[in-house]
Amino acid sequence: MMTTMNDKSIDLGSAEEMEDADALSGFRERFYFPEPKNGCKPIYFTGNSLGLMPKMAREYVDEELDDWKNLAVAGHLHAKHPWFPYHEFLTEQMAAIIGAKPIETVVMNSLTVNLHLLMVSFYRPTNGRHKIVIEKGAFPSDQYAVESQIKFHGFDPRTSLIELTPREGEATLRTEDIVETIERDGDSIAMILLGGVNYYTGQAFNMKSITAAGHKVGAVVGFDLAHAAGNLKLEMHDWNVDFAAWCTYKYLNGGPGAVGGAFVHERHATDFELPRFAGWWGHNKETRFLMGPEFRPLAGAEGWQISNPPILQMAALRASLEIFEEAGMEALREKSVKLTSYLESLIGDIGDDRISIITPRDPQQRGCQLSIRVKNADKLLHERIVERGVYADWREPDVIRVAPAPLYNSFSDVYRFAEILSECLKN
Repeated sequence: MMTTMNDKSIDLGSAEEMEDADALSGFRERFYFPEPKNGCKPIYFTGNSLGLMPKMAREYVDEELDDWKNLAVAGHLHAKHPWFPYHEFLTEQMAAIIGAKPIETVVMNSLTVNLHLLMVSFYRPTNGRHKIVIEKGAFPSDQYAVESQIKFHGFDPRTSLIELTPREGEATLRTEDIVETIERDGDSIAMILLGGVNYYTGQAFNMKSITAAGHKVGAVVGFDLAHAAGNLKLEMHDWNVDFAAWCTYKYLNGGPGAVGGAFVHERHATDFELPRFAGWWGHNKETRFLMGPEFRPLAGAEGWQISNPPILQMAALRASLEIFEEAGMEALREKSVKLTSYLESLIGDIGDDRISIITPRDPQQRGCQLSIRVKNADKLLHERIVERGVYADWREPDVIRVAPAPLYNSFSDVYRFAEILSECLKN
């Protein structure tokens, strides 16, 4: 099969050859794909919004439903996977995904709830040091959370919020500019909170360098890993990050509204003087059920828990984390770089000045997502590719986001998308 993009012949056979050499190609069969739409086989490139359903998720959730049906309250201790320690079944696998130690990792709550709980502990502003650094154009929930924390402490976001802005004419931030801002305003910065990957541009930040720069000026450094967990090869512990939070419904395929995760570096594990909002599930396990009046937090990230875990959500997530453990983040990242580079190359071959990629070209500065800017914010192009079976999303004001996830997307998916995009531009 041949097609022409800007007078260049692109051979589907090259995609098929890459697939034949792909050691991870078999994982695709472990997920459900949407039904064909308008007679078109789906190309699912929205794992950055909601990951596909692992086929084992239904079995794992059904197991818990059966135990609830047959055991009722006794399931807390006698279910196949007892409910009291259920979150612990996910800890080691999740820690491996974010490059952390088990003591630094916990699966709990939802993303923004976890950010608030962690900022209670790590945003401790003073009159002299009260500013928070975020990227301009951060995900709105992060913006709302940060501004509300500033106001809660009696400060004004107009003077306590530093928003990192790209240079004129550029779409993404330069690491040297981020570091320069941190160094310039260091005496007044209490906390730095950036997305590991910006949701709009797809830019992956140099978390190691940013953390080092923040610590050098005495600031606490945290990251929202919503678009990074399960996408990038992360090293939260080695990069010395203070805290992080993430969701699991995107690249981690935990299901709609899935439970989130939190990281607290080991050096804070036994700092029980850190202020926190307490709840009984963060209490020492040995004495939790003595129902005593004094809160004694667990060491590590578990000590930030408040309530007992949502078992059905965690069961669905467990199905996905087992796949991640088997595939390995290093191999997934290697495939991801190849998939996204192939996609970038094919889009470039289309050669149409109505579209441009604003995501950094350097694979070290991006995950699997490419953000395609559409000239004049013409949403019609997005509507046309969706009609052809492409699952991509439109982000205002002018971007189509596409994210070939290495667990279940193929090189043929990438080829077919480029072919559809080219045809829709011509028509």
